[in-house]
Amino acid sequence: MENFKDKVVWITGASSGIGEALAMAFAKEGAKLVLTARRQDELERVKKSTGLPDGSVLILPMDVTEFENAESAATQVISRFERIDIMVHNAGVSQRSYIRDTSLEVYQQLMNVDFFSTVALTKAVLPYMMQQKSGHFIVMSSVAGKIGTIMRSGYNAAKHALHGFFDSLRAEGYPDNIKVTTICPGYIRTNISVNALNESGGKFGKMDSNQENGIPADECAQRILKAVANDKKEIYIGGFQEVAAIYIKRFLPNLLFDQVRKNIPE
Repeated sequence: MENFKDKVVWITGASSGIGEALAMAFAKEGAKLVLTARRQDELERVKKSTGLPDGSVLILPMDVTEFENAESAATQVISRFERIDIMVHNAGVSQRSYIRDTSLEVYQQLMNVDFFSTVALTKAVLPYMMQQKSGHFIVMSSVAGKIGTIMRSGYNAAKHALHGFFDSLRAEGYPDNIKVTTICPGYIRTNISVNALNESGGKFGKMDSNQENGIPADECAQRILKAVANDKKEIYIGGFQEVAAIYIKRFLPNLLFDQVRKNIPE
């Protein structure tokens, strides 16, 4: 079982939700943190909440879709801590709009945030992990990475893409002791639906009832740490309905497809 004490953990999307909860959980385990999001003031708040000394936390504000900055960001982390042990790809945005209404630019934005940003940062971090002969990527996918649902077409596509890319990385990285744990959350109590993109790229601005009644983010974070410590390759976190849907798709796909088309969002 992996011990996180003094491990250098870089978390994107660290200013709220699951990212913030992971920062707290890793801090309790004695890890050193790199916290990335766009809002520096919120990152400072999270840093303070961890209770870690200044020397154990690096605030690294950035927009992950500015791909050209990925390598320089990785260099800053190495300059500060001399290694990167765990890369948590948590930054992301969801969607609430029908295909017929959604502009191509919204699809491009979804792919940039949810997929291409992880590729850019992975390529920036990977050489250091290969050099140190160790590393672990935690990839925040979703149940949507397994099942396509209504009003989430672009989000579903981006999350499906993550599985293909990181399954390949898991295989390619094996000789260098580089690991991948893909996380598939269902309904977690965060603001993901509030911040989701609508058909024109604005904020959806509403809390889904399923999200509001979902699993607390701190409980989700604890399950993630346990999975990573035990080198799980892929895990599902959610209520019975979401997790069961993954297995129904595998064994009874027609039944699942019928249920999805009937499940019109509120």
